[in-house]
Amino acid sequence: MAVSERPAAGQVTATALGPWPGEDPVEALRIIRGELGSPHLPFLVELPDRGVGSDALGRTASLLVELPVDVQPFGWRLVDRPGKDLMRATSALSTDINILADLIGAEDAPSSELKVQLRGPHSLAAGLHLHNGERALIDYGARREIAASLAAGVGDYLKRIAAAAPGTRLVVQIDEPDVASVLAGTIPTSSGYRTLRSVPGQEITESWQLVIDALRGAGAAEVVVAVPEVEAPFDRILAAGADGIAVPLRALTSRQWEQLAGAVEAGKRLWAGALDVTSPGVSLPRVSAVVEDIWRPWRQLGLPASTLGAVRVTPSDGLERHSPSSATAVLARLTQVADGLNQHALG
Repeated sequence: MAVSERPAAGQVTATALGPWPGEDPVEALRIIRGELGSPHLPFLVELPDRGVGSDALGRTASLLVELPVDVQPFGWRLVDRPGKDLMRATSALSTDINILADLIGAEDAPSSELKVQLRGPHSLAAGLHLHNGERALIDYGARREIAASLAAGVGDYLKRIAAAAPGTRLVVQIDEPDVASVLAGTIPTSSGYRTLRSVPGQEITESWQLVIDALRGAGAAEVVVAVPEVEAPFDRILAAGADGIAVPLRALTSRQWEQLAGAVEAGKRLWAGALDVTSPGVSLPRVSAVVEDIWRPWRQLGLPASTLGAVRVTPSDGLERHSPSSATAVLARLTQVADGLNQHALG
């Protein structure tokens, strides 16, 4: 498959959002690549249990160009020069990429696709702190610098991934868990006594576009933006030029489903967070019930079965709070859901 091609039309596939339990990247990557073999979408794992630098925020902050970070009691902070915390984050990511390269090199038939995750510029600005301890989100100049620095850093990152997985179609998931709060002005200050002023919607769109354009220029074949369902700014994601939207389905409104249907009709992807994983240890929903949670609104909106190929099924959340065996079972269930949807797609 050529790197720029999309998988076969009409085929529903599965993936997960990135976070995974445990501290062993070798075992995690083996499980993920085993469970999400072709046509599904394996991913470069994130293991926050490893500690500082392996969390999503620190991992993405390690990619920033000329904006070093360290860890303080209140969280990650922008600093003048690199220190040991940044070195730990950089080292952990390099280790994961090297392990990925080794595993792919030993596979008889490596997957044709691979996904990586990044914390988006707005959630990054909400999570990083300035020298004075306040969130970088408070300062327009800091927000602009973070977005530009992230856009500058993704090129080298994707180059390293491409070298580890030669010929693979690269997919990027931009995580923006805080964007609705950023838009609404409900992100608390560091003191917690007040909230930060809302960020204009146009700035949100432009920052996403900057990062998405940089990712495409670096070889990304597909870029999706992942957001929570509450007050999800689908219109801004699409205006920024993303190839798709990743969102949990658990509380979508009728209007949101209509927006997603319009996106699908316009050729965009829907990464449907259809498998509820919010209660680790609880039995997973039945395959038929999860399939119906997608197929019912699809039918009601008048979308043809043939357009189900726009769907990737995902869990509703990351899997870091699960046990490794439970997380593995989630991946297996996701591929079963994809198979069930494909029965509808293929008539």
